[in-house]
Amino acid sequence: MKYRTLGKSGEKVSILGFGAMRLPHFKDNNQINVEESDKILSYGIENGINLVDTAYSYHANNLSGKGNCEEYLGNFLYENSYRDEVLLSTKLPSWLIKSKEDMNKIFEQQLRDLKTDSIDLYMLHSLNEDYWKMFRELDVFEFMDDLLSSGRVKHMGFSSHTEMDWIVDIVDDYDKFEFGLTQLNYLDERYQSGREGVEYLASHNLGTMIMEPLRGGRLVQNVPQDIMELWDMAEEKRTPLEWAFQYLWNMEEVNTVLSGMNSIEQVKENIEIANRSEINSISENDLELIHEVAWEYKQRRGNDCTGCGYCMPCPHGVDVAGCFREYNVAKMLNNPAGSAMHYFSLESGTRADSCLHCDDCLNHCTQMINISEDLKKVEEFFGKKYTYF
Repeated sequence: MKYRTLGKSGEKVSILGFGAMRLPHFKDNNQINVEESDKILSYGIENGINLVDTAYSYHANNLSGKGNCEEYLGNFLYENSYRDEVLLSTKLPSWLIKSKEDMNKIFEQQLRDLKTDSIDLYMLHSLNEDYWKMFRELDVFEFMDDLLSSGRVKHMGFSSHTEMDWIVDIVDDYDKFEFGLTQLNYLDERYQSGREGVEYLASHNLGTMIMEPLRGGRLVQNVPQDIMELWDMAEEKRTPLEWAFQYLWNMEEVNTVLSGMNSIEQVKENIEIANRSEINSISENDLELIHEVAWEYKQRRGNDCTGCGYCMPCPHGVDVAGCFREYNVAKMLNNPAGSAMHYFSLESGTRADSCLHCDDCLNHCTQMINISEDLKKVEEFFGKKYTYF
């Protein structure tokens, strides 16, 4: 495994981090498959991954409560004596904070669940304009100062799905931030804070952690034939998975890339790719090819949904992520009939036609999608019943 320094934190982090948002689970998201999760995490740690990232809400059935991921990880790290082997990263759920008391209450719960006295990397989760204004009004700076001075947090940071202007404000407002987690992949160079945001963080000596490297799996699943033909034109032959990761690891500004791995095969393959990576190893011609592939993809997608599920649960029962998943696959592959079977397999009452356009979900969307408007497009695209025989 290769390692880079996480900005001014000084921590040496594996360039591949283990994102614990999508661990193996049974039917419900909150039912973690402990046996399989233990296997893949153990393999990753034993083969050099030293960053494990979780959050208060991971592996919950909805964002309004606490998930089971932190408690699972606390047990896993303690029972396998891995706590000192890894940098443990987690986040304070911005959307659940109404008072300073909420911050302290949730943080203390996280320490108990994770079975630790201190958290290596702690983040304010999913900052955007509204959440940052709220945190400033609640004097989050005093809260963060106390965590750092008491040693209960070693390094303070933030995750963000927002535009560049707010990245600048966040960094300017608190000089003790040491790293940031932002979204970047070759489709998103100019989306949200994009590549400019990563370069800005690096220029201020803040560590850079990358999420959504595969765009919710979109860049490696069901790759269209014409896209594959473009990849085949590369000077150096790589799989779509390799291209997605190497695009990021090619940049010296990128410190670590989080991947939500949920099978031993994925962990092994991603580690092998990480071990082959080098900074500035992609030729100019192949960099142009990556941009051409990105352009081709952008001509066909329906919207920017990554399937994170932050918009769930819908108060009216709509499976927003499921609807957009089938819509986007159908649009990218130009095959509505192929996705219609999956779309209409969604339970009655959970499809796009059940949206009442209350817009309760809008503030939770990390991709800033106008969800109700796009659900209208999904309904029009597929219709109200399966007619694709």
